[in-house]
Amino acid sequence: MNHPTPTPASFRNARRAFTLLEILVVLAIIGMLVGLAVNNIGKALDNARIDSTKIFVRTSLKTPLALYKNDNGDYPSTTDGLQALLTAPAGATNWRGPYLDVTPAGVMPKDAWQQDYRYAYPGTHSAGATATQSLGGTNPTATVITTPDVWSIGPDHIDGTEDDIGNW
Repeated sequence: MNHPTPTPASFRNARRAFTLLEILVVLAIIGMLVGLAVNNIGKALDNARIDSTKIFVRTSLKTPLALYKNDNGDYPSTTDGLQALLTAPAGATNWRGPYLDVTPAGVMPKDAWQQDYRYAYPGTHSAGATATQSLGGTNPTATVITTPDVWSIGPDHIDGTEDDIGNW
């Protein structure tokens, strides 16, 4: 039987290919990197939801509530809620809204977890701040400033837990 003897060139060509073990190691490394990336993207999305909710309750609603108060003399009642920024509540005489520009019109947006925002006035978290004003003379008077509480129940969907996101 005549077998061709391997030449040095054929050894070089055989060595240029990857072994199955090398391919499996590379695939395992790629799999770990993808797993880390997916985990970090999930954390980034969760943080973005929390941040957008904080911005809405702490900043975006501040001006519409102040405009409502200027026009109507006080903040909306707890019963009227945030909907009073979009549609005139019963008995409102100076309502000049809508005070909040939303799409679709007249529908209050949900938080990042598709839950309703919560509202209470007078607020219990922001109540107790005092302003001192002088009425002439040396006897200043302290006035309790109450503002509404606006909050989201957060990612756990349970009201009153530490992950609630409020304007306080």
